[in-house]
Amino acid sequence: MNLLAALGTGAIVAIAIVAVLLLIVVFIICWAIGARNGFVRLRNNCEEAFSTIDVYLKKRYDLIPNIVETVKGYVKHESETLENIVKARNQAVNASTPDEKIAADASVTGAIRSINVVAEQYPDLKANASFLDLSAQLKSIESQLVEQRKYYNAMVKRLNTEKDIFPRSIIANMMHIEKMSYFRLDSDEERKNITVKF
Repeated sequence: MNLLAALGTGAIVAIAIVAVLLLIVVFIICWAIGARNGFVRLRNNCEEAFSTIDVYLKKRYDLIPNIVETVKGYVKHESETLENIVKARNQAVNASTPDEKIAADASVTGAIRSINVVAEQYPDLKANASFLDLSAQLKSIESQLVEQRKYYNAMVKRLNTEKDIFPRSIIANMMHIEKMSYFRLDSDEERKNITVKF
């Protein structure tokens, strides 16, 4: 006698329903695991991108004292400008959270603009080989920072978008994922292109 005939149509329907429910549960579990892993990857990409920005910012901050010392030899009466540059640099070095680092970077960007203004006023300084080398290094770092900020903001956008899209938002809330801040400029002055020309 056939097993299906022995079970009857009611039992076959029940088995089919249980099989379909099991497939749905397995699909939901696989989707949830994939969504969670996707958030982990995105979060790690954002952290890695910000870490790379941190490296460039450190290079920039390490370069500033060298530039200030070179400038000091030429511009004795610009001490307030130089003190503001050092102060902005020190605040940036001591920043610990991403938001503090973003704000501190804005101050350093303004300080670099003031170095440009000072250098324009002193032709001998603009001709100094050491100063020219330092300014070339600074220009290179500024270019790399721009590119890295773009990458970081792209990663933040992806993470924030995925976090808000339903049903992934359920997984994001279970993981306690918070929206991340973009690396943005706060003033119109900061939005102007930094031209490193000494």
